[in-house]
Order: sequence, then structure tokens, then C-alpha cells
Amino acid sequence: MSIVEKAVAEAREMMSNGSTKIDAAMAMYRQLESHPQDVVVQAFIDGAVLTDRGALTYWYNCRRKRSRERSGA
Repeated sequence: MSIVEKAVAEAREMMSNGSTKIDAAMAMYRQLESHPQDVVVQAFIDGAVLTDRGALTYWYNCRRKRSRERSGA
């Protein structure tokens, strides 16, 4: 199982346990941030059940949030 498949499976599990889409997406982003944008966006579609446009928006938001986490802001 690849890291992408693992992240998608974990996100689906989170969603089935009541987590929000953004929580699932952020968990996936932390695992997949070194991957290309299109790979992460597709993982969001598959794992967090987002639309194409929604997944792209989540990708931008997760990227910004992760940047703030790293900078300590």
C-alpha cells in the first residue's frame, strides 16, 4: 500500500468516526505535502469526499495552515 493509499484509507476511517472533512484533509496533507499538488488534490477527492473545486480549495487552505504551523504563528 502506497503512502497515498494509506492516507486516503485513514481519512475515510476518520470520516466514518465523525471527523470533519477539513480534519481529514489536514491529516492527509501532513502525510502528503511533499507530493505534487494534483496527487494531494486527488487524495482529498477520494479520502474526504470532496469535489474537484472543493479539494483544490482545501489544498490551498491546508498549505497555508501548514506554513503557519511551521513558522510558529
